[in-house]
Amino acid sequence: MSPDLTFILILGLRMAITAAFVVTASVITERSGPVIGALVATLPISAGPSYVFLALDHDADFIAEGALASLPINAATIFLGLTYVVLAQRRSALVSCAVALAVWIALASVIRMFQWTLLAGLIANAVTFAICVPLLQGYRHVKMPLITRRWYDVPLRAGLVATLVATVVTTSGWVGPRISGIIALFPIVFTSLMLILHPRIGGPATAAVIANGAWGLMGFGIAVAVLHLAALRFGSTVALSLALMTCIGWNLGLWWWGRRKLVRQ
Repeated sequence: MSPDLTFILILGLRMAITAAFVVTASVITERSGPVIGALVATLPISAGPSYVFLALDHDADFIAEGALASLPINAATIFLGLTYVVLAQRRSALVSCAVALAVWIALASVIRMFQWTLLAGLIANAVTFAICVPLLQGYRHVKMPLITRRWYDVPLRAGLVATLVATVVTTSGWVGPRISGIIALFPIVFTSLMLILHPRIGGPATAAVIANGAWGLMGFGIAVAVLHLAALRFGSTVALSLALMTCIGWNLGLWWWGRRKLVRQ
């Protein structure tokens, strides 16, 4: 088998695995309501596989540097969410999503211009959450209506995430770890939820899912910091495992805290 054909087959397999993972997670999101849906959506169901595939092709130093670039991008994703949530109350899915993505791209372009340290990335996330979480609070509690599935839902979601994985894998060798880290955190899950849910259940209900995701993204930022530190000390495999455990543990903690508040009320 030729090297080119082998590369194409492996790339196709990676795209298919990741797409199946994201589609499954987004279906759970649709059926579980905005709170549980947000906890699922903020798990590393897109960035995680991207980093796994990067780790298969590159060493631990590459992963650590990529994670360092990803950390401030997590803050940009929070601003994307805030932009969408505000616009979705009155605007169409296309307008709300397009403007939110424009904000993310603009912020990512600015972030790319600087050489970030771990401390600077953590501070950027802390300041962003301090600003955005209170602003999102009033949009979190909306009842999600019954969802009717359309024929293009699965192909759209699968196509979006497969394209992202293909872009990360095929370009990582020549764009380097910093750009790879930025691309890996492109908000593909949030974007697919916006484009699919908004026309069917309305802007406010879709915005509630995104608004509830703010706390989950906080844990995701911590996981990216863990990935950076652990990759330098223990290698990619251990680092990716610790980052995943951090995300899952954080979101389970959020779920437990939410249940405890309901019991008290």
